[in-house]
Amino acid sequence: MIAHLKGSVIGKGASYLVIETGGVGYKVFVPVSTALEARINIGLSFHIHTHVREDQISLYGFLSKSELDLFDLLLTVSGVGPKVALAVLSAATAEAVASAIEGGDAGVFTKVAGVGKKTAERIIIELKEKLGASNISTSKVFSDSLDALVSLGYSQQEARDALKQLPTSLTDSQSMVREALKLLGKQ
Repeated sequence: MIAHLKGSVIGKGASYLVIETGGVGYKVFVPVSTALEARINIGLSFHIHTHVREDQISLYGFLSKSELDLFDLLLTVSGVGPKVALAVLSAATAEAVASAIEGGDAGVFTKVAGVGKKTAERIIIELKEKLGASNISTSKVFSDSLDALVSLGYSQQEARDALKQLPTSLTDSQSMVREALKLLGKQ
């Protein structure tokens, strides 16, 4: 199984890149945003999900480990295959998808071709517990907020515990830090 791929972009399509490494070109399916931003002859590094079927082997690549982890979680949902999971991550960022799952927002998923209301609800129900605190801990906003609290003198554990207690409606670091400080002040 291929887990990581680093090389130069030698070709691209709407939903894939051709990555040359070691003289071999690999077709890697990527989120649309990644395909749009990629430039020919630029080196990139991907976290890879290798999908094996009877008749083909497909590679799905992600620039961050958190995207790959979310893709793998989406695949655990009944009725969601790699094409649908990739379409979900093409329609919204990994943080937005995780937030939609946590907040129970099926609308994010029903916008994706191949995802109906029942599948959207299944994604939310099956992944809400699996994501738990892991979705927030992988987001950039959470990371920035954690760093800010640590720089203010709180331990990693204190800061992480306070941030996990915050409502998911907070989407920026400044609000998260302000609310976490209120919680930490009560202790």
